[in-house]
Order: sequence, then structure tokens, then C-alpha cells
Amino acid sequence: MPNPFFVQRIDHVVFRVADLERSIGFYGAVLGCEVVRRREHLGLVHLRAGASMIDLVSLDGPLGSRGGAAAGKEGRNVDHLCLRIAPFDEARLVAHLEQHGVSAVGKAEVNFGAEGDGLSLYFLDPDGNTIELKGPSEN
Repeated sequence: MPNPFFVQRIDHVVFRVADLERSIGFYGAVLGCEVVRRREHLGLVHLRAGASMIDLVSLDGPLGSRGGAAAGKEGRNVDHLCLRIAPFDEARLVAHLEQHGVSAVGKAEVNFGAEGDGLSLYFLDPDGNTIELKGPSEN
């Protein structure tokens, strides 16, 4: 029997965070994400990230506390989140990150993604989650 559905895109990713307001500020300033809904009773904030969402849950909130200890050097929430961006100008991206006190993890490198091979640049959010900014396919 064939699969009754097909995956269209990532709808949302949920990060457990130590300081909700700090993370909202980070994702707003660095990635341009905007808060679209707050659900205080859950300790949950929804941020618009292009056609997708990044949800943040406070570690001390009803949802976040279910996940145990915070992410850190010895454990992570996820491996990384990849965001497809355009344009991809490494120098401008690095300068933008540095304006916000964020350092890229190495130089841009070619990686495979949904659209094929393209340049990627990695950095960490305030809770140690790895974010990948991926440019257009070189194919």
C-alpha cells in the first residue's frame, strides 16, 4: 500500500530554552523571526521563520519541564536546525552574526540538502543548539 501522504516541508521545530525572552530576542535579531503567538499557560512562544515556525518552550514551563535537563555540552535537544536562506553571502552573514555577538562555527562549506549541494554556515543559539544557514543549490 503506498504512503497516504508526502512531506511538503518542515512545519515547525521546538527548542527547549533556559531563558525564553533571551531566545525570543536572539531569534528576532539574528534571524528576523517574529512572535506570532504566545501561549503563556504552556510556556510556549511561536516564531515565524519564513514558511515554517520555530517554537520555543521554557525549561521551567509545563511543556519544557517534561524534557528533563537542559541541553548542554553533554547533551542536546536536536542535532541542528537548517534554514534555507537567500542570498548566501558568507562575508555579510559572518558580519551580521558578529554584530549580535555570535561567531560562526568554521567557514562556509558545501553540504547536501533538500535542493542539492550548496554552501552552509553554522552557529550556535544561546542554548547551544546548532543552526545551519543554507544557500541555494549549486547544481
